[in-house]
Amino acid sequence: MIRRRVVVHGLVQGVFFRDTVRRQAVTRGVAGWVRNTREGTVEAVFEGAPGAVGSLVAFSHEGPRGARVDRVDVFDEEPQGTSGFSVR
Repeated sequence: MIRRRVVVHGLVQGVFFRDTVRRQAVTRGVAGWVRNTREGTVEAVFEGAPGAVGSLVAFSHEGPRGARVDRVDVFDEEPQGTSGFSVR
């Protein structure tokens, strides 16, 4: 079990980024959350199996159709036993 927090910079709001991440997380059995920030970024926390979390981190570098990802900051965090995935 691992936990990663990502902050995605670029044209990432208003392009269904959060909902796409939520659907992919649920499909992969990854827990956590995703939200828009005041700074215009998308922030997300992924917790689960290393391969599943890694695939979501990789997706964050691309985003859904219509997004333009300029940079992704990735932070390792201690797993907290999170369950479910939510859009905040």
